[in-house]
Amino acid sequence: MLNTAQEMLIVEQEEKRKEKEVTMSERVPPLKLSGLSVQELQDLCRDLHHKIDVIDEERYDTEVKVSKNEKEIQEMTHKIIELKGKMKRPTLKRVKISAEAMLSVLLGAKHKESIDFKANLKTVKKEEEKKEEVTDWRKNVEAMSGMEGRKKLFDAGK
Repeated sequence: MLNTAQEMLIVEQEEKRKEKEVTMSERVPPLKLSGLSVQELQDLCRDLHHKIDVIDEERYDTEVKVSKNEKEIQEMTHKIIELKGKMKRPTLKRVKISAEAMLSVLLGAKHKESIDFKANLKTVKKEEEKKEEVTDWRKNVEAMSGMEGRKKLFDAGK
């Protein structure tokens, strides 16, 4: 089987080589350089150079198109892989379960005694903040007005 496959590959390569020779002989006629003057040779060289430029531009354009198409193919295959790989998550229902029941489910037969989680918590005492009495601001302004009020502030600062 491998021998027949190898023979088929050899035959296919020969066919491709023959096709290439035929297309080259059709597209590129043989050059006749004998008996041409210097001016005619220069004109021929200019024409060939112009044809080469045109062909290079076409080759570049086709290469760009091919690379662009290959990039699009890669992106689309990547998107297909992502779409196939994604699974929809089911909507989960909230279940009320006690800590004891959760431990018994997780540990199975190992869970025998009940655990009081709240017993191990530390208690924190909150200190009450001292609140200043709210007084009428008008009385305070009258008391601080004049020299007596300034003297009181000065004495309080000492």
